[in-house]
Amino acid sequence: MVKHLGIVGAGQLGTALAKLAILNNIEIHLYDINETILRRSIEQIKSDFRQAVQQKNLSSEQSLAALELLKTRTSLPDLGHCDIIIEAVVEDARVKKDLFKHLDADNKIATILATTSPSMLVSSVGSAARYTERIIGFHFFGQAASSELVEIIPNINTPAGIINDAAALIRMIGKTSVIVKDIPGAIVERTSHIIYNEALCLSIDQTAGEGQIDNLVRQNMGLPLGPFQKMDVVGIDTVLATGESIYDQSNGDPRFRPPGIIRQMVEAGLTGQKNGKGFYRYGNPQ
Repeated sequence: MVKHLGIVGAGQLGTALAKLAILNNIEIHLYDINETILRRSIEQIKSDFRQAVQQKNLSSEQSLAALELLKTRTSLPDLGHCDIIIEAVVEDARVKKDLFKHLDADNKIATILATTSPSMLVSSVGSAARYTERIIGFHFFGQAASSELVEIIPNINTPAGIINDAAALIRMIGKTSVIVKDIPGAIVERTSHIIYNEALCLSIDQTAGEGQIDNLVRQNMGLPLGPFQKMDVVGIDTVLATGESIYDQSNGDPRFRPPGIIRQMVEAGLTGQKNGKGFYRYGNPQ
C-alpha cells in the first residue's frame, strides 16, 4: 500500500494529482523548485475544496483532513521516504533525464519512479538512472481528475511486482489502469495525434471549418470533445511538443508530423484555453 507519494512539479498536472491523492487518504509531498508555484498550487487546491464544501460535495471535516496530508517540499532529498515519486515537469527530455538521475541517486532502491511524459519512451527518460527497473510510466489524460483511465507503461526491465504496485496506486485514486507497451506516445496519444493531424489537414484544405469538424466528430464518434476543442483544452503548445516528439521517435513516420499551422499558432501566442485563445476564444484564461 502506498502511504507516502511524492510529486515533482506543482503545475496543473501535479496539482490535480496531489488533490486526488489527499482525497483518497494518501500523504503527498509536493515538490517544486519555485516556491511561488507551490503556493499557487496549494491555494488552487484549497479553493477547489472550498467550492466543493459549498456545493455539499465535500464536508468541512473531509476538507481539513485531506489538507493535513498535503506537504510541500523544495528539496528533492526530502522525498526520500516516499513509496512512489511521480514527475509532472515540463515536457523536455533533458530536464526529465536529469531529474530521474537525481531521484535515482537520492531515494531508496525500493522507491518506484514514474514519468508522466505523454510522448517519450520510459526507457529513454530513465536511461541516466542506475536502477532502471524501478522506472515506469503513467499517462494521465485531459484534466487528470476527470479521466477514468490511466496507461501504465513498464520499461523492458520493469518486474511484475513494480507493475502491480503501480496499478495499486491507480486503484487507490479511483481510476482504472491498462498496461501498455513502451512505444512513443503509447496508445492514446498516438491515436489522438493522428486524429488531430487529419482534422487540421481537413481545415487547411477548407473541406470543413473547425466547428463543423468538431460537431461531426462529437456526434458520430461519441466523444465529449472534437479534435480542435481537445487541442485547446490540452494546450496547442503541448500538442506541438508532444507531436514533434512522437514524430522524431517514430523515425519520421509521416502520420505523426504536426502540420505547420500548429507551430504558427504557438509562435503567435494562440495556445488554447490557458491564455484565452486558440482555435476558439475563451473569456477567462486558465
